Amino acid sequence: MALSATAPGGSPPYETDRRTDSHHDLHPSEIAIGVIIGRTSEFFDFFVYAIASVIVFPQVVFSHLDRLEATLWSFAIFALAFVARPIGSMIFLTVDRLYGRGTKLTIALFLLGTSTCAIAFLPGYASIGALSAILLATFRIGQGVALGGAWDGLASLLALNTPQEKRGWYAMIPQLGAPLGLIIASATFAYLLMSISTADFLEWGWRYPFFVAFALNVVALFARLRIVVTPEYEKLFESRDLQPSRVRDTVRSSGVQIVIGAFAPLASFALFHMVTVFPLSWVVLYTHQDIARFLLVEMGGAAICVLALVVSGVLADRYGRRSVLGGSAAAIAVYSGFAPQLLDTGPVGAAAFMVAGFVLLGIAFGQSSGAVASSFPTSSRYTGSALTSDLAWLFGAGFAPLAALLLATHFGLIAAGLYLLSGAIGTLVALGVNKNLARKTD
Repeated sequence: MALSATAPGGSPPYETDRRTDSHHDLHPSEIAIGVIIGRTSEFFDFFVYAIASVIVFPQVVFSHLDRLEATLWSFAIFALAFVARPIGSMIFLTVDRLYGRGTKLTIALFLLGTSTCAIAFLPGYASIGALSAILLATFRIGQGVALGGAWDGLASLLALNTPQEKRGWYAMIPQLGAPLGLIIASATFAYLLMSISTADFLEWGWRYPFFVAFALNVVALFARLRIVVTPEYEKLFESRDLQPSRVRDTVRSSGVQIVIGAFAPLASFALFHMVTVFPLSWVVLYTHQDIARFLLVEMGGAAICVLALVVSGVLADRYGRRSVLGGSAAAIAVYSGFAPQLLDTGPVGAAAFMVAGFVLLGIAFGQSSGAVASSFPTSSRYTGSALTSDLAWLFGAGFAPLAALLLATHFGLIAAGLYLLSGAIGTLVALGVNKNLARKTD
């Protein structure tokens, strides 16, 4: 039986399918380029909105509220994209099945670009009152629906066309989009904050990153279409059983595997927001650190994360993906016990929190694309991978900034650490359950 698991953000299932066929001469690096372009574009969108949720929307859309309450409302709207994403997948998988992958991808990325660009023109509360928040929520839902349709299957194709001894290495390639997207997004906002006055930034400066995101979406669309709609790749998708199936049939046949695959990366997903979105909100709300400077720290952390991702590929190929994922979850559990408190110890402590966190994030997130060996029938491999990805983002990441900030505000930073600990436990439990299921089916 071919074993697969899917990753957050549509990263590839981890296959143990050892078939060799006429496509063995395909260069995985060719697919990897398309994967990296697509993921970087998506994560840039993600981080542009995430950063704006902390430093822009509380002052522009929720200016009538105190800063903490405004940030919490901003994070609530932030979560809507993750709720809408599975809905988008169901809609666009039908489009894929009826009209083809190229049509689906074009419509999805057009919707993503339109929703993102619309945010750039969003009037604030001072102009239209509560309608500003309603429009922001609408555009955010549009982004989530579009992201559900932006899954192109290239990451799965990459996993199926790599040497067995390099599976861990190629599994981490799609994950590179996260730190690369964060670097570009943080650099864009940091430049604007350092170049113009605060008043100008809140009036018009913050809108430019959303225009940049729209432009990147256009570039990513053409780069990905150039691959997925070619006859050679269409045949390859067909030969690798990467065709959309009905969602109802997939859930009926592989529901348990989908749920396990969604919960397995909880440790890396909880940490994902604990070292990116949450610390930025804590610094803005409870410290006097310069925001632009802290964004530069995040850029440095993201660069470290890139190196850690590479290391995760090497470790996975040497020791096995399950060992790397389980070991990193255990390390995250230890980290959760002391690291969040460093945010209250000044710039040096915050930097130490970020560096250590990004190292762990790179190791764990790099292999979360193969979090468990979920047994998908070949007929539902494509759809099962997409649904597992959506649910992994929803369970692991969607409400993380909101939950962490609420807990830390009312019970102290140690409570945020407990939230992170729960994610690590979730990963270890899911890996254990999956191991038992795999043993029963041997």
